Amino acid sequence: MSVIRPFRAIRPTKEYASKVAALPYDVMNSKEAKEMAKENPCSFLHVDKAEIDLPDGTYIYDEKVYLKARENLDKLSADGICRQDDEPKLYIYRQIMNGRAQTGIVGCASIDDYMNNIIKKHELTRADKEADRINHVDYCDANTGPIFLTYRGKDAIDAVVAKYTATEPEYDFTTDDGIVNTVWVVAEQADIDALVNEFANVPYLYIADGHHRAASAVKVGMKRRKANPDYDGTEEFNFFLAVYFKSDDLAIMDYNRLIADKNSMATAEILEKIGENFTVEKHGKGAYKPEAKHTFGMYIDNEWYKLTAKNGAFDETDPVDRLDVSILQKNVITPVFGIDDPRTDKRIDFVGGIRGLAELEKRCAEDMQIAFSMYPTTLDDLMDIADAQKIMPPKSTWFEPKLLSGLFIHKLS
Repeated sequence: MSVIRPFRAIRPTKEYASKVAALPYDVMNSKEAKEMAKENPCSFLHVDKAEIDLPDGTYIYDEKVYLKARENLDKLSADGICRQDDEPKLYIYRQIMNGRAQTGIVGCASIDDYMNNIIKKHELTRADKEADRINHVDYCDANTGPIFLTYRGKDAIDAVVAKYTATEPEYDFTTDDGIVNTVWVVAEQADIDALVNEFANVPYLYIADGHHRAASAVKVGMKRRKANPDYDGTEEFNFFLAVYFKSDDLAIMDYNRLIADKNSMATAEILEKIGENFTVEKHGKGAYKPEAKHTFGMYIDNEWYKLTAKNGAFDETDPVDRLDVSILQKNVITPVFGIDDPRTDKRIDFVGGIRGLAELEKRCAEDMQIAFSMYPTTLDDLMDIADAQKIMPPKSTWFEPKLLSGLFIHKLS
């Protein structure tokens, strides 16, 4: 069974919602965040990227940053920009991007569900990134950014959601990138109870995005348990902020690859080596965007090629090996370009599909030499791998739109 727990959200008043809401901390660097928030003192970037309010050059993992984050978070409430709901509630959060809507339920997930693998993972985490968010959550005494969860849908859950989305929303605003963000408050106790009971019949939840935030939230919860040995499991630190989306609502975008050099080979030699495991066709109609699994675009010397994986290049019965990102890594990136670890090798870079294929051509004119366009990983791929307790290769999924931070804050005490 899966847990969704209502909570007393600290959240912006209606007039401030659009000013507070901000993109998540990990999609920009400090310089970009400072520019985005410079004329908006309400922006949640002052909490999630608090170094922007400290002298330039401040080490982003310095204790001063976490102390400033707590100060800025408290100031939002002190100034009346945010307030805490009187009673625990659930919330409905809809985003519309390019006409496609994704509608999730905002609540708190259980750290026990995470540890017992009711909440399934598909990605490895890095210790340095975990440590940063552990400190951020601990110093702020709050989950400030939601975890993006998905589940296989249930009609009874959809019915409650539909009841509220037909009513006047609490928030409704459009961000500068054209994404419509709408929030409803699930205030009736009978509806809250119905959602809690229906999720108890959902066997598994899956982390779509936010593995580092989830791991960090759980570790803070465990740290609080150790410091409070008489805990009974109902304390807020036993739960973390999440948005639950049914899988049918979500779409994964392509996550494309860039290679810095030709590995001391001529283009003809590269094409010959790739041809051992792929059918290689020159694509004379501009950029090639793959139209099906196991097809790839390659941009080299200002030319686009279509690559189609041959039989034997992958194991169709293995949920990881049959992923396109695995096929490309195993058959091209490692053997042809000598890049064994895409997590650490500086000769490879990754570009989310939101930027388009023109960005690949641009980068190849600036600092890279070869680009690969990918067919998106699917939600079924993600869940199959998580169900098999396996791990996806790095940079396999790119979700859009990103969940905004600042609309819901979950206090741990």
